[in-house]
Amino acid sequence: MDESALATVLELERELQSPATRADERRLRQLLAPDFTEVGASGRAWDRRSILDLLQEESEDEDAPTIGVEDLRGRVIAPGVVQVSWDSTVGDRRARRTSIWCARDGGWQQVHHQGTPLP
Repeated sequence: MDESALATVLELERELQSPATRADERRLRQLLAPDFTEVGASGRAWDRRSILDLLQEESEDEDAPTIGVEDLRGRVIAPGVVQVSWDSTVGDRRARRTSIWCARDGGWQQVHHQGTPLP
């Protein structure tokens, strides 16, 4: 896998944190795999449908805080599979985050995401 694929995945991870993308269900369906799973910083498990519903509610909240992305990095863990790690800041809450992206149908989709609270 070339460096441009890794750069693409890192850009897609950033895009997923943007308010515009989080409010765009069509784009989210392109980026989140049908079998997407998440373990949130709260410890709650989510599937794609529940995340789409949550992000719809979030996008309707004019006071929803923005997500800060720090120390974004990635590594190829298998052909067509990239692990992305970063730290998020939302208000005074911080979390360490990890995502798994897979090359599918000519594009990249996130198949798993996990957040772990930081002190």
